[in-house]
Amino acid sequence: MRAQSCGSTGLAVQVLGSGGPEMQDKRASTSYLIWDHGTARVIVDAGGGSALRFGESGALMSQVDVVLFSHFHIDHSGDFPALVFSSWFEDRKRPLPVYGPPGNDFMPSTTEFVRDLFGVPHGAWRYLSDLTEPGAKGSYTLEPHDVIAGSKPVLVFRNSDMAVYAVRVTHGGFPALAWRVEIEGKRIVFSGDTNGEGDGLTQLASDADLFVAHNAVPEGATGVERRLHMPPSVIGITAANAHVKRLVLSHRMLRTLGKENETEAEIRRRFSGPITFANDLDCFPMR
Repeated sequence: MRAQSCGSTGLAVQVLGSGGPEMQDKRASTSYLIWDHGTARVIVDAGGGSALRFGESGALMSQVDVVLFSHFHIDHSGDFPALVFSSWFEDRKRPLPVYGPPGNDFMPSTTEFVRDLFGVPHGAWRYLSDLTEPGAKGSYTLEPHDVIAGSKPVLVFRNSDMAVYAVRVTHGGFPALAWRVEIEGKRIVFSGDTNGEGDGLTQLASDADLFVAHNAVPEGATGVERRLHMPPSVIGITAANAHVKRLVLSHRMLRTLGKENETEAEIRRRFSGPITFANDLDCFPMR
């Protein structure tokens, strides 16, 4: 489906970035966009290259209701400043809420991340500090929030027609979240990066209409790779136990590209529903 038509007549998820941190596969890094009747509503992650894909999709930052971060590895957050700067030229008028995990010794919290980019006196792009200063003369402000989530879904954000839930997931030593967006009676779930430990992700993904899971490691992965990511068998178990209606595999790194047959076979041993391997700008209408 052509990018410009994604979500033009209903609710849809568009994959802005289907890849990982490697440059060689010519994919943007992880990012997703939820469309609602032609309006871009939700951004989930903003990895390198995703700002260009956002522009190619026809989306406008002035329309976005909320930005959600799974964690702050570069391949999930590197293009956030570019998206924010784009919004400056669109003369956005309302605040932009930004939700993500708390910090630790390895990673900034969400509030620190935004402040380190745009805040005074030491932000990398502090010339845009109006975005972080309440009462400043800019057209709008960023509103960052640290989400303290546990192993059960917690309501994080709600507006007139949308609710957003999060659970904490395990991604090595890095604070990380998985997300569920409920809109128009549909459940859309994003695993983020996780090794799949615990049952929080399964609870979050329960009866999801669309489950976007990350296919970053092959079956048999060990060591650091396995401590950070779910292999196909764990993805299949999670999807089956959660009774998800459709599975989309994204965050496809070089170590899994070319292994689609093996990956699908492992998942099919546990999950019998539809499976799609995502590419940049793929569009998934919610029917």
